[in-house]
Amino acid sequence: MFEKLGAVADRYQELTGLVADPEVISNQQVWQKYMKEMGEMEPIVKKYGEYSKAEEELAFAKEVLQNESDEELREMAKEEVSEQEKALETLGQELKVLLIPKDPNDERNVIMEIRAGAGGEEAALFGADLLRMYTRYAERRGFKIETLGISDTGIGGIKEASILIKGKGAYSRLKFESGVHRVQRVPETETAGRIHTSTATVAVLPEVDDVEVHIDPNDVKVDVYRASGNGGQCVNTTDSAVRLTHLPTGIVVTCQDEKSQIKNREKAMKVLKARIYDMMQQEQNAKIAAERREQVGSGDRSERIRTYNFPQGRVSDHRIGLTLYKLDAILDGDLDEIIDALITDDQAKKMEGAEVA
Repeated sequence: MFEKLGAVADRYQELTGLVADPEVISNQQVWQKYMKEMGEMEPIVKKYGEYSKAEEELAFAKEVLQNESDEELREMAKEEVSEQEKALETLGQELKVLLIPKDPNDERNVIMEIRAGAGGEEAALFGADLLRMYTRYAERRGFKIETLGISDTGIGGIKEASILIKGKGAYSRLKFESGVHRVQRVPETETAGRIHTSTATVAVLPEVDDVEVHIDPNDVKVDVYRASGNGGQCVNTTDSAVRLTHLPTGIVVTCQDEKSQIKNREKAMKVLKARIYDMMQQEQNAKIAAERREQVGSGDRSERIRTYNFPQGRVSDHRIGLTLYKLDAILDGDLDEIIDALITDDQAKKMEGAEVA
């Protein structure tokens, strides 16, 4: 670990000189690249500085304890030794976390797709609950939300919905939400009071730039048709809805949220790029089995990750064995306790993997 820290500190010192170089400053693209690299290193360098200072304080206290005859000073030195040893242990753990390789997608915006699963209309109603939950969570975090497309059932449920969540670190906070979410409750239509189990799937995709995913226009089949559902007087009179089919992968994206065909096409293309990027990442991850095991869960969309039990008012995340009896608050967007626990568990597994390696 300390070899890595030394290398990071040396590189940070080198970058400090580079960003002050007039030639580098004149090339804004290079200068910004170096500044970004420095920004990523700064928390590590700062924490390493705290660690080095604690080491010096510990060495001085031990020297006093070894050479001092005054009992009062020796007692103070003992306390200082104990205090600095605890500080070094804490700082060492914090440094290990900081040295964990960052997910390159963590700072990106998120495209979230929610689909009703097993359970008919009850699954569609649960999908609407999840959409509201994530919308409220995004609002709590100060993220901006843009609707990309919603297919509703007309009675409060959704067949599927796509939203764009904009904000620094949105993906880092939401990436572990991908998977199958299960609900256990008595549907309003159930006269006998029996508890039903329904599911909805959530996909969390990082928004990607045009340069990262190039799509050949010849590989995309574009269909336009008249939108359906609630959308105003123009909804059934113009061919505003758009369906994009990516021929090489078979991925299909539809969008009819906007009255403008151009806007619907732009939104559909944004989702298509995110899905292709996600597919490329999953293929790459599948080749690195050890790395997959270090991550929370398998990331497989078919994996049941969480259960929302209404009769008992509890939410259980099956990946980390966490159960909270605050169902109403969680469905209102109070997700930080679960998300923080998932991030902590992920970091612990990656640290274990690094130590084994």
